[in-house]
Amino acid sequence: MAKVVGDISISLDGFVTGPDPDAENALGCRGEGLHTWALEGDDTDRAVLRETTEATGAVVMGRRLFDVVDAPTGWSDEMGYGAAEAGTPPVLVVTRNPPDEVRLGDRFTFVADGIGSAVSKAITIAGDREVNVMGGAMAIRGALELGLVDELRLHLSPVILGGGTPLFLESTPRRLRQIHVRPSGHATHLYYRVD
Repeated sequence: MAKVVGDISISLDGFVTGPDPDAENALGCRGEGLHTWALEGDDTDRAVLRETTEATGAVVMGRRLFDVVDAPTGWSDEMGYGAAEAGTPPVLVVTRNPPDEVRLGDRFTFVADGIGSAVSKAITIAGDREVNVMGGAMAIRGALELGLVDELRLHLSPVILGGGTPLFLESTPRRLRQIHVRPSGHATHLYYRVD
């Protein structure tokens, strides 16, 4: 059965976007530093992206993130899931209101009955490969709260944003077991088993 992985970049002060994210600036003010490792990374960063992209059988994301990746400046043949790896796994989008039009229509399926249903469907699609809940924060928090995440991978970027979208907001306390750490010149890649 597929392993479910929550995978997201995070600042030193716990934010996954900078202040005031919107459709024009999805990462908020100063938030672009969160993804330097993915876009301008070194050999370690590229290996993390390549390994994750190759292992992923299905992706789950929230509607806000979908709006960013399906925008004209979003994913393309050159830039997609896994950044420059441009992987094209099936993507399930959690939303109450599926859009009328989708630029990359063949890549996305919309799930209107919640994160639990989306993860369950993704597990079926992924087979023995990983399900990657890549964000945003609400999708990962929701999957964690429901006990659906087997592993949490945080890409700790060396930035302090001072505000933005927190990853952990009124979350249920839980213990994690650190299973792997991979430092690079642009991030510390932290892998945790969720107990």
